[in-house]
Amino acid sequence: MTDINRRGFLRFVSHATLAGTAIGFPQLALAGNPKVVVVGGGVGGCTTAKYLRKLDPRIEVVLVEPKATYSSCFMSNEVLSGDRTLKSITFDYDGLRRRGVKIVSDRVSAIEPDTKKVVTEGGENIAFDACVVSPGVDFKWDAIEGYDEAVSQDIPHAWFAGPQTVMLRKQIEAMPEGGKVVIVAPPNPFKCPPGPYERASQIAMYCKHFKPKAKILILDPKDAFSKQGLFKQGWSRLYGFGTDNAMIEWVGAALGGTVEGVDPSTRTVMTEFEEIEGDVVNIIPPQKAGQVAFASDLTEGDWCPVDKKSFESKKHKNVYVLGDASSAAKMPKSAYAANSQGKVVAAAITARFNNLELNDPTFVNTCYSILGEEYGISVAAVYALNESKNLIEPIKGAGGLSPMDASDLQRKREVSYAHSWFHNLIDDMMM
Repeated sequence: MTDINRRGFLRFVSHATLAGTAIGFPQLALAGNPKVVVVGGGVGGCTTAKYLRKLDPRIEVVLVEPKATYSSCFMSNEVLSGDRTLKSITFDYDGLRRRGVKIVSDRVSAIEPDTKKVVTEGGENIAFDACVVSPGVDFKWDAIEGYDEAVSQDIPHAWFAGPQTVMLRKQIEAMPEGGKVVIVAPPNPFKCPPGPYERASQIAMYCKHFKPKAKILILDPKDAFSKQGLFKQGWSRLYGFGTDNAMIEWVGAALGGTVEGVDPSTRTVMTEFEEIEGDVVNIIPPQKAGQVAFASDLTEGDWCPVDKKSFESKKHKNVYVLGDASSAAKMPKSAYAANSQGKVVAAAITARFNNLELNDPTFVNTCYSILGEEYGISVAAVYALNESKNLIEPIKGAGGLSPMDASDLQRKREVSYAHSWFHNLIDDMMM
């Protein structure tokens, strides 16, 4: 989805680059073609890399990512219901290569803004004129007593699509009939706000058919969550929520939903009021910016402060931070938000290299959640920068939630829309 307020600029850049040097650009005094190094091959990084090449093919773009393929976190909950395989959400970077993006398969150990170099664990020092950092999130491993990275190999978080997603699926399949799944949700802010609640729904989809006496308990350190009314309505209709026979139960902070510790040996989680044993325990820890952001002095507290007009770091010039790691309130930490931010960053960097004025950005977020085989819900919003408040705020009247009184046909269509949204987003960021 193109930045609404930049249409004229994007058309100008596209037409000028197609015309080549006959039109040309006023350029900064660089040694050669400008070079941008993108750190992180997720939604934000891929989108920025692609759109930099689209907007100005003069720009040399290098994407540094340790994994050979990308596995999408959005739609990964469908692996838990059995409606999707991990392979179906895994993609290579060949589409970006075809656009002229150089892919470096390595892990970044640090970014050096003063020397304008990206340092990799493999020993490369990659020079840049601008650096884009989209490292995603990391976990606060010390937040829940008894839970750390080693324990997560048995009690999975499954918050990054990949082997842990498959592990959680296998544990659910192996659970006895009448067993209990305990999902520990994280505090705000965290990546994919509706994710834990869609996860409960997808697990319930599987259990409804194969383990109909199973129970799914969500323990939550919050008293409200994304699309809460729509989720509870769907759970009530599909899984008996709020009744004695409910398959899904949600316990918020006020009722003791905050988990303080875990005993991995017995799969027991401890809240302020009780100890709860699960056959399957899924702990999603509190989150912070990805490790490279801390190693590169891009953070204040848990997240990376940025100029919300361009997403340039407030701590280091020529370095741009976007996606889940950035402080971009009131935008959620979501895939579609990162995609929208990636286009804004690409436009900002292109404008800078070509001495063009940077207009006020507009952002978009859309998020679908699938609660049942024919039951989908969604939220959409358009955002604009309020510079006086230093906030990216929703534009009133633009977007909205699925209606509470939607028909069965509308709910079914939202499932179809969700799958189309998934494919369109993958195409937009990688192809």
